[in-house]
Amino acid sequence: MTAHLSLSAPFNLDFTLCCGQAFRWNKRGEWWYGVVGKRIFKMRQNNKGLEFENVDAEFIKDYLGLFDDLPNILLRINKDKHMKATINEFRGLRILRQEPWECLISYICATYKSIAAIKRMLLNLSMKFGERAQLDGYKFHTFPTSARLAKATLQELTDCGLGYRAKYVLETVKMIHENGFDLEALKMMTCEEAKTELLNFPGVGPKVADCVMLFSLGKLEAFPVDVWMRRVILRHYSQHFTPEFAERLSREESLSNSEYEKLNLFGREYFGEYAGYAQEYLYHYERMQR
Repeated sequence: MTAHLSLSAPFNLDFTLCCGQAFRWNKRGEWWYGVVGKRIFKMRQNNKGLEFENVDAEFIKDYLGLFDDLPNILLRINKDKHMKATINEFRGLRILRQEPWECLISYICATYKSIAAIKRMLLNLSMKFGERAQLDGYKFHTFPTSARLAKATLQELTDCGLGYRAKYVLETVKMIHENGFDLEALKMMTCEEAKTELLNFPGVGPKVADCVMLFSLGKLEAFPVDVWMRRVILRHYSQHFTPEFAERLSREESLSNSEYEKLNLFGREYFGEYAGYAQEYLYHYERMQR
């Protein structure tokens, strides 16, 4: 049965699901079909609000970040002309609250990969190790549990297209499963404490940790920096750095940890407690200009 949710604050479902923060959504006609943990459901937005099936309204509100005071957030991060342009273009984009377990494994797989490649890897993992389900005649697979992935071999993960990431995924899975590590507990920690814990996992560097904090732990001050964000900062915010530092960044292919931390600190200090929202708007705007 289709349920309905009225929307009184800015929200755009298309922007939110196609901006690169989550990888298991596909649009078929007017409906977005997705898998979140063991939930397989669909959503669409129209002039009446949000319609959805196979999930309850409270989960939808939490998952889509509808509890965030978006008008206030956008007001707080609207610091300059370029940020204003991104807000005007993508107003209604919200930060999702993904499941930490799936988000962590997804972003370990995402290192140095395109969104299309990440989607293929996660689909392969789910088809091989997840549970099968159907909705509207479409076939889906739930994301595998840590218990199931802990039994996988390195070769099986490699066969899913993970490449060198397979080793990191397997080691991280075993750390979580064998030690009973509670990723949900990270939500109660400060941003710094949560990041320290995440960096203990194989395959998790500063960027992956920041992505997990922003997209699953509700740490809206987190500011992930990748090649797109480096481009944004060099083009629009280089005046906040020395000419020598900016010139060095423009020549290098990858960031050192110290360079990453410098850009990350800039984003958090410049945009404030909602720097993560600024990051996602800037990131999506930059990608859509290509």
